[in-house]
Formats: sequence, structure tokens, C-alpha cells
Amino acid sequence: MVKLSLVHYVTKWLVDIMFYGGIVVCALLPFFMPLFSFTFGYISSGFGVNALTLTLVSSGLCAVYILHQLRILLRSVIGGDPFVQANISCFRKCGVASFLIALVYAIRFAQIFTAASAIIFVTFAMLGLFSLTLKDVFKQAVFYKEENDWTV
Repeated sequence: MVKLSLVHYVTKWLVDIMFYGGIVVCALLPFFMPLFSFTFGYISSGFGVNALTLTLVSSGLCAVYILHQLRILLRSVIGGDPFVQANISCFRKCGVASFLIALVYAIRFAQIFTAASAIIFVTFAMLGLFSLTLKDVFKQAVFYKEENDWTV
């Protein structure tokens, strides 16, 4: 059993804050987006407020889903048993959600190119690949663990 440090608990606390904060932001964004678009001049940029709101809400919901999966992962790490089948599924779901965010921003910068959209696209595409790689690493670790558990 690995000795848990303060870092594990702080990480779980921060992920919980981001998860619940993300839910609130995604719920309130459609109501506040017209004000933000007027204040920051998004209306004149040629990329409509509705399209921008759809982009932000859809990517925000995917990010909240990723945070939910991370909460499940951290619960098993703090519980002392990280190499379980459920974590393999969590990494796969995180990878798919990351690729969805990358797709949303690929569509966005196909319509109107911004450096931020390109950076977000590359970041979440890499996160998706990283998540799927970790899924395979955990799958192998679960296999070895189960094989070791059956060995007497």
C-alpha cells in the first residue's frame, strides 16, 4: 500500500472545485454570453454569439465529464487500489471526451481561425492520445495484478 501524501488530497479537492465550478459555469454561460460578447466585441468578429456559446458550452460539458472521470480515478487512488478495470474505462472516456473537445475547436478554427482555437485543438488532441496510452498502461497493470493475485 502506497502512503498517501497531502498532494493526493489537495488534487482531489481541486478537481472537486473545478468539477462543481464547471457545472455552474456551463449552466450560466448561455445567460451571460450576450453581455460578454458585447463587452469584449465578439459580435464584430464575424463569429456569432450563438456559435461561440455553443462552442464554449459543448467543450465545457466535455471538460466537466473529464473532471468527473478524474474524480472516479482519484477515489480509487486514495482508496489504495488504482489498478482496476473501472480506471481503464475512465481513461478511455477521458480520451474520447478530449477528442470531442479537439473536434469542436477544429470546427471552430475552420470557421474563424484564432491562435487560441489552434492551441486548444492541439492540447486536447494530445490529451486524448495521452489518455488512451494511459488506458493501455493501466490495462497491462491490471492484467499483471490479476495474474499475480491468482498465483499462490
